[in-house]
Amino acid sequence: MLTRRIALGAVGCVMADALLGGCGGSSNVAPSSAAATAGAPPANPQPAPSGPQTVATVSVSASERGSIGAGFAGLSYEKNSMALPRFAPGNTDLIGLFRRLGPSLLRIGGNSVDETQWAASGAGRTSGQVAPSDIEALAGFLRATGWTVLYGVNLATSTAAAAAAEVAYAVQSLGTSLYAIEIGNEPDLYGGKYFPSWSVTDFEQRWGQFRSAILQVTPDVKLTGPAAAGNISSWTVPFGEHVGSGEIILLTQHYYRGNGQSASSTVAELVSPDPHLIGDLVTLAAGAAAIGVPFRIAETNSFYNGGANGVSDSYASSLWVIDDLFNIAQGGGIGANMHGGGDGDGYTPIADSDGVVVEARPEYYGLLLFTLAGQGTLLTTSVVAGTLNVSAYALRTPAGGLSVVVVNKDSTQNLQLSVDTGLSVNSAALLVMTGPALDATSGVAIQGAAVAPDGSFAPAAAYTARIAASVVDCYVPALSAVLIRVS
Repeated sequence: MLTRRIALGAVGCVMADALLGGCGGSSNVAPSSAAATAGAPPANPQPAPSGPQTVATVSVSASERGSIGAGFAGLSYEKNSMALPRFAPGNTDLIGLFRRLGPSLLRIGGNSVDETQWAASGAGRTSGQVAPSDIEALAGFLRATGWTVLYGVNLATSTAAAAAAEVAYAVQSLGTSLYAIEIGNEPDLYGGKYFPSWSVTDFEQRWGQFRSAILQVTPDVKLTGPAAAGNISSWTVPFGEHVGSGEIILLTQHYYRGNGQSASSTVAELVSPDPHLIGDLVTLAAGAAAIGVPFRIAETNSFYNGGANGVSDSYASSLWVIDDLFNIAQGGGIGANMHGGGDGDGYTPIADSDGVVVEARPEYYGLLLFTLAGQGTLLTTSVVAGTLNVSAYALRTPAGGLSVVVVNKDSTQNLQLSVDTGLSVNSAALLVMTGPALDATSGVAIQGAAVAPDGSFAPAAAYTARIAASVVDCYVPALSAVLIRVS
């Protein structure tokens, strides 16, 4: 399932009063017994971590720096997943894990989208084909999860007529669960693979032919593109300029940190700052703004070529994905889709064997903590923690509260942290994500609890933090991420 990807140059539920109101369910994190008030001891104090401590500060300003809306943290799967009993209304475990993160956006695409043919009379669950019954199963899955889908169709080895017929059936079956259609996958890599001679102009012409055929049958369907593997300046931006906002509703791009087969793809590399991503986001934001559409990193994960064994499936991915998603939001993106599937030892947030859930992998916990921060406006933060590898993010919620996420990637130093929120604080509650070591492939927990294969999750009560005026004091243990909700 985890096919080769190319690096570019190197939703969730709003957080409820109890910190985790399940999507479509009741609260799953018990509220602390009482709010911490200035001058009073916390009702449920956070225990001091063992080991050395470094004094650190985070300051939150009123300066806005992006936003996080519904469906920001999504998932991505290969088109050939539809030949498995994966996306079906009876797959209750996978539905539970999706609901824990959602509602959000599922993207169906990947390399296999250009190897999958529409079989209008097919029996379904057949490798290399997608039949009406496969789309019906997907529709039932989406209704059960509350998610929508960015649905990919074959551009490289199919015909415009076949794509139009498939889209017509998808529109009818998926209904309001269909977000948009994606035509092809990573077209900047078609040259020498599907076509001996291939350029962005060739792609634009072929894409236009498929678009015309699709719109003749389903004139109101929404389209996105180009879903390029890399080449932002030479493919993504020119394609956007060529089609404009009249033809697409979203500019899409793929991004991976690096090659999973490279010796440099280590846990230390994964959790280090990623200047390539920051630079690519600047280029994407400018290109999208020029044509008046948003952009999304519609396929991404740690390292391409299926991931780096013992790295992409390690606790390092839990910490990395939090930074990655916040960086995309600060860079102007409206979301990201983490690619996955299967039970190999590479990247995937949810491990499954032929569609049957095995477990939530470490990366899933980072996605969960991110979604628990909620939706709203990102504010600029500054961190003082010496030379330690620490990052911090602040989100002003629509209700006027504040979610602060601090990620401590140092392996030995705990933080004795003071957060100046810039607000008059009435209460502050903490959730802590922990793991045994950066390269650990199990043992990750949020507030002491694991996520079960069916998505159930029963963490301990949130800690109440010490507060004084606008300042919240807490600990951020080594190799942990802390979510602080301030009201």
